[in-house]
Amino acid sequence: MKILKRRTRLLILLTLAVVVAVTVTVGMVIRANTMDTRSPRAERDRAAPGAEIPSGRVDCRKAKCIALTFDGNPGEPTDRLMDLLKEYKAPSTFFLEGRRIHEFPDVVRRIAEEGHEIGDHTWTHAVLTDVSDARIRDELRRTARAIAGITGSEPTLMRPPQGRTDDRVSRISAELGMAQVLWTVTAKDYETDDSALITERVLAGAGRDGIVLLHPLHKGTVPAMPAILKALDEQGYTFVTVSQLLAPGEAEPGTIYK
Repeated sequence: MKILKRRTRLLILLTLAVVVAVTVTVGMVIRANTMDTRSPRAERDRAAPGAEIPSGRVDCRKAKCIALTFDGNPGEPTDRLMDLLKEYKAPSTFFLEGRRIHEFPDVVRRIAEEGHEIGDHTWTHAVLTDVSDARIRDELRRTARAIAGITGSEPTLMRPPQGRTDDRVSRISAELGMAQVLWTVTAKDYETDDSALITERVLAGAGRDGIVLLHPLHKGTVPAMPAILKALDEQGYTFVTVSQLLAPGEAEPGTIYK
């Protein structure tokens, strides 16, 4: 009887421990996705009253804007993707990994020269919430310097791999002068090579002031782009970079945008 009681108490304690662990984990995930989070529209509203958009740039307070973003190393945005973006006059934001950046300087230069925005996606695609402060700084600084070495400008935007962020990542991003950019819709193109499904997911989630996440690395993504660009264009969207989406507001270092 005593053994049975001990086992019952042990089972109860283990169950409680699991419940507490799950609750803490869920709480951390929820907090990471909501702390200091700001929408593009909210950032525009924070701008000084009467602030003007620079000449030649889109005013997303009036236009129906959407931002296409592409994650990966610079060898992955193929010439075909760049040609399509040029055809549809679709300036986009590329969050580049740094470790192979010097293997593709012409691609990086082309991205910048054709009016696209370049953001920092860390050096090795490390999950920043799982590494030390020093590693976070190194991952972001090395990539920023590599981008600047080719384009002449350091990025002011970063995207944490897997969208994983927390107070530490936010604090260090602020120190380095970078805002964090998540997304409002993902094609989950890492799950499928089905271009039709990727297209369907993007169009189903698209909305005004949206930020779309795509990965040129995956086989179905670039083949899906003609249909995605054509459909969004026909729906009246204006393609802009993330920074253009926020204007006349400016991205605030450390803040999470989505």
